[in-house]
Amino acid sequence: MSAVTREESDGFWAGLRVHTQARIGLGHAGDALPTRQVLEFRGAHALARDAVHTPLDVGTLLDSLAETGLGEPVHVTSRAATREEYVRRPDLGRLPGPLDALRPAHADLGIVVMDGLSSRALADHGAALVRALREEIGDRYTVAPPVLVTQGRVALGDHIGAALGVRTLLVIIGERPGLSVADSLGIYLTHQPRPGLADSARNCISNIHPPDGLSYQAAAQTAIRLVTGAWELGESGVRLKDTGPALGAAPQGEIAAAG
Repeated sequence: MSAVTREESDGFWAGLRVHTQARIGLGHAGDALPTRQVLEFRGAHALARDAVHTPLDVGTLLDSLAETGLGEPVHVTSRAATREEYVRRPDLGRLPGPLDALRPAHADLGIVVMDGLSSRALADHGAALVRALREEIGDRYTVAPPVLVTQGRVALGDHIGAALGVRTLLVIIGERPGLSVADSLGIYLTHQPRPGLADSARNCISNIHPPDGLSYQAAAQTAIRLVTGAWELGESGVRLKDTGPALGAAPQGEIAAAG
């Protein structure tokens, strides 16, 4: 068998790279990566760090959420006082600060948007995803005014859902950035939210970042199918599955139980 030339190898990997954002077929220069790949790695790492540490523009996002037609949004925080403390102390990000601004809504659904580990993702996609959810919900469910959380982790949503008195909670959160995607959102669905629930009681729709990831519409359609399923089943989490058309329509998206 003849040896594969560098040109043939480069052509092979180039054909695969058009189908993925993953860092594949990087090549080598002696025992190290080529200079171009080293510089691309450093650039991607810088984008990931910025996505985590850049403060969210709360005022701008609150204005955008107010325009979704779901009512006046409310801003609350976790017990993490700073971004640095949030990164170092995940436990504080799961606990709420004062929730005095929240009023019981007794609605079918609550929508919480959190900066999570990518404030960039929420700034870029948060309001648009909430609008897509509103369009998909239509008149099927009542929805509480959206809640914006800074320095928040997913489990903090349980406290907010209980305070609002909603039946099912959707938490939209900035996902942990990687070296190929720094602006991805996830939706975590929890039926009958209350403090102390395990992650296995949630479902997650991840990789929402059009045009390369799951689209807003596909994510919203999947989320509302899962809401319907949770109401029929009486619970969310590992027993709740989705096999709807969004899986085939957007294979880059992932739908799973959190845990």
